Amino acid sequence: MSLPLISIIIPTYNRAHLISETLNSILLQTYENWECIIIDDGSTDDTDFLLHNYTKKDDRFKYHKRPKERPKGPNSSRNFGFEISKGEYLKWFDSDDLMHINLLENQIKVINDTTECVVCKVVYYDFKNDKFLKENKIYSDNLIEDYLVGKITFYISGPLWKRSIINKQKELFDETIKNLDDWDFNLRMLYQEPSIIYLEEPLIQYRVHEASLSNEIGKLNFEEIQSEFKAIRKHLLLIRENKKANSKKIKLYLKNRHKSILREALVENDMHKFYYLKELLILELQLFQFLEMTKSIFGFIIYSIFKKGYKLL
Repeated sequence: MSLPLISIIIPTYNRAHLISETLNSILLQTYENWECIIIDDGSTDDTDFLLHNYTKKDDRFKYHKRPKERPKGPNSSRNFGFEISKGEYLKWFDSDDLMHINLLENQIKVINDTTECVVCKVVYYDFKNDKFLKENKIYSDNLIEDYLVGKITFYISGPLWKRSIINKQKELFDETIKNLDDWDFNLRMLYQEPSIIYLEEPLIQYRVHEASLSNEIGKLNFEEIQSEFKAIRKHLLLIRENKKANSKKIKLYLKNRHKSILREALVENDMHKFYYLKELLILELQLFQFLEMTKSIFGFIIYSIFKKGYKLL
Protein backbone atom coordinates (compact mmCIF):
# COMPACT_ATOMS: atom_id res chain seq x y z
CA MET A 1 0.00 0.00 0.00
CA SER A 2 1.41 3.39 -0.99
CA LEU A 3 2.07 5.88 1.76
CA PRO A 4 0.13 9.18 1.62
CA LEU A 5 1.95 12.27 0.41
CA ILE A 6 2.48 15.03 2.98
CA SER A 7 2.82 18.58 1.69
CA ILE A 8 4.98 20.77 3.94
CA ILE A 9 4.36 24.45 3.20
CA ILE A 10 6.88 27.03 4.39
CA PRO A 11 6.69 30.80 3.80
CA THR A 12 10.04 32.54 4.19
CA TYR A 13 11.41 36.05 4.21
CA ASN A 14 15.09 36.85 4.76
CA ARG A 15 15.77 33.65 6.70
CA ALA A 16 18.82 32.49 4.74
CA HIS A 17 20.81 32.37 7.98
CA LEU A 18 18.26 30.00 9.60
CA ILE A 19 16.30 28.08 7.00
CA SER A 20 19.07 25.56 6.21
CA GLU A 21 18.64 24.02 9.67
CA THR A 22 14.90 23.79 9.09
CA LEU A 23 15.28 22.14 5.70
CA ASN A 24 17.95 19.76 6.97
CA SER A 25 15.55 18.63 9.71
CA ILE A 26 13.07 17.79 6.95
CA LEU A 27 15.69 15.89 4.95
CA LEU A 28 16.36 13.74 8.03
CA GLN A 29 12.72 12.66 8.39
CA THR A 30 12.22 8.91 8.73
CA TYR A 31 9.00 9.32 6.75
CA GLU A 32 10.06 9.96 3.17
CA ASN A 33 6.90 10.56 1.12
CA TRP A 34 6.75 14.34 1.39
CA GLU A 35 7.03 17.44 -0.72
CA CYS A 36 8.30 20.67 0.78
CA ILE A 37 6.97 23.82 -0.88
CA ILE A 38 8.90 26.95 0.10
CA ILE A 39 7.33 30.27 -0.88
CA ASP A 40 9.70 33.24 -0.88
CA ASP A 41 7.88 36.39 0.23
CA GLY A 42 10.34 38.77 -1.47
CA SER A 43 13.62 38.06 0.33
CA THR A 44 16.57 40.35 -0.29
CA ASP A 45 19.25 38.13 1.28
CA ASP A 46 20.78 34.89 -0.09
CA THR A 47 17.51 32.92 0.11
CA ASP A 48 17.22 32.50 -3.66
CA PHE A 49 20.72 31.04 -4.06
CA LEU A 50 20.34 28.81 -1.02
CA LEU A 51 16.95 27.39 -2.00
CA HIS A 52 18.00 26.62 -5.56
CA ASN A 53 20.79 24.50 -4.12
CA TYR A 54 18.27 22.55 -2.04
CA THR A 55 16.03 21.88 -5.05
CA LYS A 56 19.08 20.52 -6.88
CA LYS A 57 19.98 18.35 -3.91
CA ASP A 58 16.51 16.82 -3.54
CA ASP A 59 13.60 17.26 -5.95
CA ARG A 60 11.10 16.92 -3.11
CA PHE A 61 11.93 20.56 -2.36
CA LYS A 62 9.86 22.97 -4.49
CA TYR A 63 10.90 26.62 -4.47
CA HIS A 64 8.54 29.37 -5.63
CA LYS A 65 8.34 33.12 -5.29
CA ARG A 66 5.10 34.68 -4.16
CA PRO A 67 3.29 35.97 -7.26
CA LYS A 68 3.64 39.76 -7.47
CA GLU A 69 -0.11 40.26 -7.77
CA ARG A 70 -0.64 38.71 -4.34
CA PRO A 71 -0.24 40.79 -1.16
CA LYS A 72 2.98 40.51 0.77
CA GLY A 73 2.98 38.39 3.91
CA PRO A 74 3.27 34.81 5.18
CA ASN A 75 -0.49 34.17 4.95
CA SER A 76 -0.62 35.03 1.26
CA SER A 77 2.41 32.77 0.74
CA ARG A 78 0.77 29.92 2.66
CA ASN A 79 -2.41 30.23 0.63
CA PHE A 80 -0.44 30.13 -2.62
CA GLY A 81 1.57 27.15 -1.39
CA PHE A 82 -1.62 25.27 -0.62
CA GLU A 83 -2.99 25.93 -4.10
CA ILE A 84 0.02 24.30 -5.77
CA SER A 85 0.44 21.48 -3.23
CA LYS A 86 -0.50 17.88 -4.02
CA GLY A 87 -0.45 16.11 -0.67
CA GLU A 88 -3.31 14.27 0.97
CA TYR A 89 -2.07 15.75 4.24
CA LEU A 90 -0.80 19.27 4.97
CA LYS A 91 1.86 20.44 7.40
CA TRP A 92 2.28 24.21 7.75
CA PHE A 93 5.76 25.05 9.00
CA ASP A 94 7.89 28.11 9.76
CA SER A 95 11.28 28.75 8.21
CA ASP A 96 13.15 28.96 11.52
CA ASP A 97 11.73 25.94 13.38
CA LEU A 98 12.98 22.35 13.49
CA MET A 99 11.35 18.94 13.09
CA HIS A 100 12.22 15.99 15.30
CA ILE A 101 13.50 13.18 13.08
CA ASN A 102 10.30 11.12 13.67
CA LEU A 103 7.75 13.95 13.44
CA LEU A 104 6.05 13.00 10.17
CA GLU A 105 6.27 9.26 10.80
CA ASN A 106 4.77 9.52 14.28
CA GLN A 107 1.92 11.69 13.06
CA ILE A 108 1.06 9.65 9.98
CA LYS A 109 1.20 6.22 11.66
CA VAL A 110 -1.63 6.96 14.13
CA ILE A 111 -4.06 8.02 11.43
CA ASN A 112 -7.19 5.92 10.96
CA ASP A 113 -10.15 6.18 8.57
CA THR A 114 -11.83 8.99 10.50
CA THR A 115 -8.78 11.08 11.47
CA GLU A 116 -8.79 14.64 10.17
CA CYS A 117 -5.97 16.05 12.28
CA VAL A 118 -3.01 14.80 14.30
CA VAL A 119 -1.47 17.37 16.62
CA CYS A 120 1.78 17.13 18.58
CA LYS A 121 3.42 19.32 21.18
CA VAL A 122 5.87 22.10 20.37
CA VAL A 123 8.76 23.18 22.61
CA TYR A 124 10.12 26.71 22.86
CA TYR A 125 13.87 26.43 22.42
CA ASP A 126 16.49 29.12 23.00
CA PHE A 127 19.21 28.11 20.52
CA LYS A 128 21.53 30.89 21.61
CA ASN A 129 21.73 29.48 25.14
CA ASP A 130 20.94 25.86 24.16
CA LYS A 131 17.99 25.80 26.51
CA PHE A 132 14.46 24.36 26.50
CA LEU A 133 12.04 27.01 27.76
CA LYS A 134 8.53 25.52 27.76
CA GLU A 135 6.16 23.27 25.87
CA ASN A 136 2.56 23.91 24.91
CA LYS A 137 -0.60 22.29 26.17
CA ILE A 138 -2.64 20.75 23.34
CA TYR A 139 -5.54 18.88 24.95
CA SER A 140 -8.64 20.12 26.74
CA ASP A 141 -12.13 18.83 27.45
CA ASN A 142 -13.31 22.33 26.52
CA LEU A 143 -11.19 22.65 23.38
CA ILE A 144 -12.60 25.68 21.56
CA GLU A 145 -13.12 27.87 24.60
CA ASP A 146 -9.67 27.09 26.01
CA TYR A 147 -8.06 27.69 22.63
CA LEU A 148 -9.86 31.02 22.36
CA VAL A 149 -8.36 32.30 25.62
CA GLY A 150 -4.89 30.82 25.13
CA LYS A 151 -5.00 28.01 27.69
CA ILE A 152 -4.03 25.62 24.92
CA THR A 153 -2.41 26.21 21.54
CA PHE A 154 -1.33 24.19 18.51
CA TYR A 155 0.86 26.87 16.91
CA ILE A 156 1.05 26.75 13.13
CA SER A 157 3.22 23.66 12.93
CA GLY A 158 1.73 21.31 15.52
CA PRO A 159 -1.17 19.88 13.47
CA LEU A 160 -1.03 17.59 10.47
CA TRP A 161 -4.29 18.33 8.62
CA LYS A 162 -6.14 16.16 6.14
CA ARG A 163 -6.71 18.07 2.93
CA SER A 164 -10.40 17.17 2.78
CA ILE A 165 -11.20 19.15 5.95
CA ILE A 166 -9.07 22.13 4.88
CA ASN A 167 -11.06 22.20 1.62
CA LYS A 168 -14.20 22.88 3.67
CA GLN A 169 -12.87 26.27 4.76
CA LYS A 170 -14.34 29.29 2.98
CA GLU A 171 -10.98 31.01 3.44
CA LEU A 172 -7.60 29.62 4.46
CA PHE A 173 -5.23 32.12 6.07
CA ASP A 174 -6.60 35.61 6.59
CA GLU A 175 -4.28 37.84 4.58
CA THR A 176 -5.32 40.93 6.55
CA ILE A 177 -3.97 39.54 9.85
CA LYS A 178 -0.26 39.66 10.71
CA ASN A 179 -0.36 38.44 14.30
CA LEU A 180 -2.43 35.55 15.72
CA ASP A 181 -2.81 34.28 12.15
CA ASP A 182 -2.20 30.68 13.27
CA TRP A 183 -4.63 31.16 16.18
CA ASP A 184 -7.24 32.45 13.73
CA PHE A 185 -6.73 29.61 11.23
CA ASN A 186 -6.67 26.82 13.81
CA LEU A 187 -9.79 28.14 15.54
CA ARG A 188 -11.75 28.23 12.31
CA MET A 189 -10.66 24.64 11.70
CA LEU A 190 -11.73 23.68 15.23
CA TYR A 191 -15.18 25.19 14.68
CA GLN A 192 -15.68 22.32 12.20
CA GLU A 193 -15.18 19.88 15.11
CA PRO A 194 -12.60 17.71 13.34
CA SER A 195 -11.62 14.25 14.51
CA ILE A 196 -8.27 14.86 16.28
CA ILE A 197 -5.58 12.54 17.60
CA TYR A 198 -3.22 14.06 20.19
CA LEU A 199 0.46 13.18 20.54
CA GLU A 200 1.81 14.34 23.89
CA GLU A 201 5.40 13.95 22.70
CA PRO A 202 7.07 17.28 21.75
CA LEU A 203 8.24 16.76 18.16
CA ILE A 204 8.88 20.34 17.00
CA GLN A 205 11.35 22.95 18.25
CA TYR A 206 10.05 26.51 18.08
CA ARG A 207 13.12 28.69 17.74
CA VAL A 208 13.13 31.72 20.03
CA HIS A 209 15.36 34.54 18.77
CA GLU A 210 15.44 38.31 18.57
CA ALA A 211 13.66 38.45 15.21
CA SER A 212 10.84 36.09 16.23
CA LEU A 213 7.40 37.49 15.49
CA SER A 214 6.41 36.37 18.99
CA ASN A 215 8.71 39.07 20.40
CA GLU A 216 7.01 41.93 18.57
CA ILE A 217 4.17 42.29 21.08
CA GLY A 218 6.72 42.61 23.87
CA LYS A 219 8.40 45.36 21.84
CA LEU A 220 5.01 47.16 21.67
CA ASN A 221 4.90 46.88 17.89
CA PHE A 222 1.68 48.82 17.28
CA GLU A 223 0.89 47.12 13.97
CA GLU A 224 1.25 43.65 15.49
CA ILE A 225 -0.83 44.61 18.52
CA GLN A 226 -3.55 46.00 16.25
CA SER A 227 -3.51 42.72 14.33
CA GLU A 228 -3.91 40.74 17.54
CA PHE A 229 -6.90 42.81 18.63
CA LYS A 230 -8.43 42.50 15.15
CA ALA A 231 -8.11 38.70 15.22
CA ILE A 232 -9.74 38.43 18.65
CA ARG A 233 -12.62 40.70 17.65
CA LYS A 234 -13.11 38.65 14.50
CA HIS A 235 -13.68 35.54 16.59
CA LEU A 236 -15.88 37.36 19.03
CA LEU A 237 -18.24 37.92 16.08
CA LEU A 238 -17.83 34.35 14.81
CA ILE A 239 -18.74 32.70 18.11
CA ARG A 240 -21.78 34.92 18.46
CA GLU A 241 -22.92 33.32 15.22
CA ASN A 242 -21.78 29.72 15.66
CA LYS A 243 -22.40 29.46 19.43
CA LYS A 244 -19.26 27.32 19.84
CA ALA A 245 -18.15 29.13 23.01
CA ASN A 246 -19.14 31.71 25.60
CA SER A 247 -18.70 35.11 23.97
CA LYS A 248 -18.36 36.84 27.34
CA LYS A 249 -15.22 34.83 28.08
CA ILE A 250 -13.49 35.98 24.94
CA LYS A 251 -14.56 39.58 25.60
CA LEU A 252 -12.97 39.28 29.05
CA TYR A 253 -9.87 37.80 27.43
CA LEU A 254 -9.70 40.73 25.01
CA LYS A 255 -10.13 43.18 27.90
CA ASN A 256 -7.32 41.55 29.87
CA ARG A 257 -5.02 41.66 26.83
CA HIS A 258 -5.74 45.41 26.49
CA LYS A 259 -5.01 45.90 30.17
CA SER A 260 -1.73 43.96 29.96
CA ILE A 261 -0.53 45.95 26.95
CA LEU A 262 -1.64 49.23 28.56
CA ARG A 263 0.57 48.41 31.57
CA GLU A 264 3.57 47.87 29.30
CA ALA A 265 2.80 51.03 27.35
CA LEU A 266 2.67 53.06 30.56
CA VAL A 267 5.98 51.71 31.83
CA GLU A 268 7.65 52.39 28.47
CA ASN A 269 5.80 55.72 28.03
CA ASP A 270 4.68 54.45 24.64
CA MET A 271 3.10 57.00 22.31
CA HIS A 272 -0.04 54.84 21.92
CA LYS A 273 -0.85 54.58 25.64
CA PHE A 274 -3.91 56.85 25.34
CA TYR A 275 -5.27 54.69 22.54
CA TYR A 276 -4.88 51.54 24.66
CA LEU A 277 -6.65 53.28 27.58
CA LYS A 278 -9.55 54.30 25.36
CA GLU A 279 -9.96 50.77 23.97
CA LEU A 280 -9.79 49.29 27.48
CA LEU A 281 -12.47 51.65 28.78
CA ILE A 282 -14.76 50.78 25.86
CA LEU A 283 -14.48 47.08 26.68
CA GLU A 284 -15.05 47.65 30.40
CA LEU A 285 -18.12 49.73 29.54
CA GLN A 286 -19.47 46.95 27.32
CA LEU A 287 -18.95 44.51 30.19
CA PHE A 288 -20.69 46.91 32.63
CA GLN A 289 -17.51 46.99 34.74
CA PHE A 290 -17.94 50.55 35.98
CA LEU A 291 -15.71 50.10 39.03
CA GLU A 292 -13.00 48.68 36.76
CA MET A 293 -13.34 51.73 34.51
CA THR A 294 -12.78 54.03 37.47
CA LYS A 295 -9.74 52.06 38.59
CA SER A 296 -8.30 52.08 35.07
CA ILE A 297 -8.64 55.87 34.71
CA PHE A 298 -7.32 56.52 38.21
CA GLY A 299 -4.40 54.10 37.77
CA PHE A 300 -3.50 55.63 34.41
CA ILE A 301 -3.46 59.19 35.80
CA ILE A 302 -1.55 58.30 38.98
CA TYR A 303 1.09 56.33 37.14
CA SER A 304 1.48 58.99 34.45
CA ILE A 305 2.17 61.65 37.12
CA PHE A 306 3.89 59.79 39.94
CA LYS A 307 5.04 56.53 38.32
CA LYS A 308 2.97 54.70 40.94
CA GLY A 309 -0.41 53.02 40.92
CA TYR A 310 0.58 50.25 38.50
CA LYS A 311 -1.38 47.66 40.53
CA LEU A 312 -4.64 49.49 39.87
CA LEU A 313 -4.34 48.26 36.31
